[in-house]
Amino acid sequence: MPLIVTDLAVARGGVPVLTGVTLRLDPGQALILRGPNGSGKTTLLRTLAGLQPPLSGTIAGAEDRIAYAAHSDGLKSMLSVAENLIFWARVFGRREIDAAVQAFDLHDLRNRLAGTLSAGQKRRLGLARLLVTGRPVWMLDEPTVSLDTGAVALFADAVRAHLAQGGAALIATHIELGLDAAMLDVTPFRATHDTRAGASDEAFL
Repeated sequence: MPLIVTDLAVARGGVPVLTGVTLRLDPGQALILRGPNGSGKTTLLRTLAGLQPPLSGTIAGAEDRIAYAAHSDGLKSMLSVAENLIFWARVFGRREIDAAVQAFDLHDLRNRLAGTLSAGQKRRLGLARLLVTGRPVWMLDEPTVSLDTGAVALFADAVRAHLAQGGAALIATHIELGLDAAMLDVTPFRATHDTRAGASDEAFL
């Protein structure tokens, strides 16, 4: 099932930032979001992930299908790497974590407390959570922050495997991942006024 976005308008802090966004994301497809900092990429991803309502427009094919990874790694510091993955797998009604451990080279860290990991290791663990959700559509906001070159390659390989299995990915990133992906620059969709609106993303933690 594709994700179809039609004439979408989104707001940050009640102020419209993007209007008229239209896109289609099919199974097996990756789409890279581009645009300068502050252009609305994060707000768009959060809206598509259901974390805030759109101002207008429609989103079809998103229901219970999206896994969202933002700047926060979403880890429980007093749980081990394996325990964090088990926790998130159970949240989504699943149990298997071995594929996630292998994909992000976490085997030697399985028993380490998440709070003792380096920034790059935490990011790998945070991204590994995507694999335990079982959800087919990944929404990723600057996923390679804190990753070294080797870890970026692991991430790109994980995305390719996900696409090969019929998954899809919408990724906001400024770096080249070597993926066979279309590009969408959000700049042409930037709102040109500051009319206040009811939607807000200020409460997101």
